[in-house]
Amino acid sequence: MSQFQDLIAYFEDSSIADSIRENDMLFPSIESIHVVAICLVVGSILVLDMRLLGFASVNRPVGRLTRSILPLTWTAFVIAASSGFLLFISHATKYLGNGYFLAKMGLLVAAGLNMIVFHAITGKDMTAWEKQSVPPSRARVAGALSVLFWVAIVACGRWIGFTIDEVQ
Repeated sequence: MSQFQDLIAYFEDSSIADSIRENDMLFPSIESIHVVAICLVVGSILVLDMRLLGFASVNRPVGRLTRSILPLTWTAFVIAASSGFLLFISHATKYLGNGYFLAKMGLLVAAGLNMIVFHAITGKDMTAWEKQSVPPSRARVAGALSVLFWVAIVACGRWIGFTIDEVQ
C-alpha cells in the first residue's frame, strides 16, 4: 500500500471519522457549517470579482475593497476547508473515487493559482488603475476566471452529494 493510501486509511479509520459516520447529527451539522462557510467564501470573492469586471462598486478603489473583504474571505475559507476535511475523512475512499470531488479539488487549485497570479502579477500595479471604473483587461480576465472557477466549484460540490456511492 502506498504512503498516500496509508494516510487516507489512517484518517478514514480514525475515531473522529467513525463518529462523523455513525452519529446521525454530526455529518449534517458539519455539512451545514461547510455550506454556510462556502457561501461566505464565494459571496465575498464575487464582490471583488464584480468590481474587477466593472459591474459593481465601481466608485470604490479595488485595493480598499480587497482589504475590507479578504479577512472575511480567509476566515470563511479556513472554516470551509476544516469542515470539508472532516466530511472528507468520514468517507475518504469514496470521495477519492468520485469524479466531481476530484474536479472540485482541481478547480480549487486553479482558483488558488488564479488568485496568486492576480496578487503577485496582475495586481502589482493596482494603485495605477484601482480607481478606474473598468480595470485593465488582465484584471477583468482574472475576475472572470475567478467567477467561472467558483461557480464550477460550487456545482461540483453539489453534484458530489448526488453521485457519491452509498456506503457498502
